[in-house]
Amino acid sequence: MENWVLLRKGADFQHISEKFHISPRVASLIRNRDVIGDDAIEKYLNGTIADLYDGMLMKDMDKAVAVLGEKIKENAKIRIIGDYDIDGIQSTYILLEGFRMLGADVDSDIPDRMKDGYGLNRNLIAAAEEIAYAKSMGMTIVVTDHHEVPYTEIGAGRRYILPEADAVVDPKQEDCTYPFKGLCGAAVAYKLVEALMEAMGKDAEDADYLMENVAIATIGDVMDLVDENRIFVKQGLDMLKRTENLGLKALMECTGVNVDKLSSYHIGFVIGPCMNASGRLDTAKRALELLEAKKVAEADLLAGDLKALNDSRKDMTAQAVEEAFIQVENSELKDADVLVVYLPE
Repeated sequence: MENWVLLRKGADFQHISEKFHISPRVASLIRNRDVIGDDAIEKYLNGTIADLYDGMLMKDMDKAVAVLGEKIKENAKIRIIGDYDIDGIQSTYILLEGFRMLGADVDSDIPDRMKDGYGLNRNLIAAAEEIAYAKSMGMTIVVTDHHEVPYTEIGAGRRYILPEADAVVDPKQEDCTYPFKGLCGAAVAYKLVEALMEAMGKDAEDADYLMENVAIATIGDVMDLVDENRIFVKQGLDMLKRTENLGLKALMECTGVNVDKLSSYHIGFVIGPCMNASGRLDTAKRALELLEAKKVAEADLLAGDLKALNDSRKDMTAQAVEEAFIQVENSELKDADVLVVYLPE
């Protein structure tokens, strides 16, 4: 039997326990996550959509909304380029759905991991090797992201390196005042869609169903389940239980997920890996096609393909681990404190 030692940061756990009808141990765990004060605890336990922050608080969100709103009204061609991981797939789908609701002339592309590498590249934007070159060709570029902004050291300070885009929406920018910095890329994309719909006179609640995709990305990208992320995941899981997305329905069915008992476990260890496998072994466009499927037969076929890809990935992983064990056992590596095994194939 394991002996667990519970770290207890200072707080009146008995008061918290009684007020919020939770055990003192749960109160201690919440305090350990630096959730302090009755309001913060209430939001942590019972947060709702109404507690989400206004996306317009993000730096450059106003610029992004103005630029995109103008392009949609002009019926200009818009291309969404996403990344091939689960967060990138969900982000691409969210933006496609949101822009289509606004009547945009929009399409998408996702890099091939092997052919194109990671992120934006010349094969995905005509005659453009990078954003700066795209700008020199007269293109309009809006970037949404959630990663740390790269920088160079200058004496005792830093110079942050941002792309030369018309707008860069990333809550981790140094001077962005958005209250929560821990969003995944899909959540940032959702905030953009919501803000754009409001600016163009549409009901932003029409996009609420996309929270199920934000939840998938938040769990799949292993974001901390605090603040807005808890709300997105809680609401998204509820929505997934009654989703109208044929692709998600088919994927849950073919992987044996009990929808009534759907939890973050199923996203993180069943559904998510199937979507990630498409980008790792084939093309992430397959997962995007699944989300966009409009016929049951198509959804069933695509879901089966993704499950088969993930099964293949698991078999390859098991084989590689076995090969690594053999390599260790038959060499001096077995006496090392830290093992780093390279399998070139």
